[in-house]
Amino acid sequence: MLKSDFSFELPPELIAQTPLEKREQSRLLHMDRKTGEVAHHHFYELPNILQKGDCIVLNDSRVLPARLFGKLKTGGMVEIVLLHEKRVKEDSNTKNTPANSQVWECLTKPGKKTKVGAELTFGDGELTATVIEVTDTGNRLIEFHFEGIFLEVLERLGEMPLPPYIHEELKDNERYQTVYSKEVGSAAAPTAGLHFTLELLDEIKEKGIDIQYVTLHVGLGTFRPVKSENIEDHEMHAEYFIITEETAEAINRTKQNGGRVVAVGTTSCRVLESITSEDGVVSPFAGFTDIFIYPGYKFKCLDGLITNFHLPESTLIMLVSAFAGREHILNAYEEAIRERYRFFSFGDSMLLL
Repeated sequence: MLKSDFSFELPPELIAQTPLEKREQSRLLHMDRKTGEVAHHHFYELPNILQKGDCIVLNDSRVLPARLFGKLKTGGMVEIVLLHEKRVKEDSNTKNTPANSQVWECLTKPGKKTKVGAELTFGDGELTATVIEVTDTGNRLIEFHFEGIFLEVLERLGEMPLPPYIHEELKDNERYQTVYSKEVGSAAAPTAGLHFTLELLDEIKEKGIDIQYVTLHVGLGTFRPVKSENIEDHEMHAEYFIITEETAEAINRTKQNGGRVVAVGTTSCRVLESITSEDGVVSPFAGFTDIFIYPGYKFKCLDGLITNFHLPESTLIMLVSAFAGREHILNAYEEAIRERYRFFSFGDSMLLL
């Protein structure tokens, strides 16, 4: 299939720049994935659409405030985005890295100023860093030095790495976190979960709907455009995930009892489809997945999907098209545009069931 098969025109004013005041007030477009028929709801109505015996699976990864702005010792400013922590190579000059240092793979801008040996300072010197390597992909390995706990330092100095199409300042960092986020490690939010409140989750439980959690740390590859016209030539970035034995057993029990498994977000979907066997059995696992789901893929676990509206020609719209049919998805997007739904990370939601 071609990348252009997943294109659509979106009026720029429909790109949500800020979250709604109340998470659950977002709109919910419910589409029957077999017929393509759509109905319009609000997200707080979700417990009335799901059924007793269903199981929803959420990604509890928490976003790192991974964007840092620092000063170079030689002068000038640089922007750093932390991607993931790295083990120090034994042949590097930092093999005796002390406990209050960490090495991270990072994006840097401007890259020409962050050569090996470049020294940086963040805040009032609370955090310092040295570039120790340039990777094959052009990213930097940077060794950070600090006092105390690194995540606490990041909470004070870092900013949320919002998607490039969001231009408004985020006033409250917690609005780019799900209310159930727990495991720190994502460079972007699993945005399908942003619509939930703790009260709504309680209401879902009271309806006899099981709630289970997986962890997938979202990488910035989620914003990486598909460059090849033939989508089969696209390579996904690998992302780390965990599904526990307890969660796997609960999902298998739901299937055995005739309930439906509904993934909240494409990240939860990719976890489930990565570890489900051909006969539909889910197993516990911790590791990396680079699964790329596009039309023609045969789903092994999923019965339903809660997801936001995605960018044209993205791997995310390809995934939902695989689940519900490309024509159905594009028709639903046209309907959402006519009805002035809000799109992308801070936008409204879809339920494909």
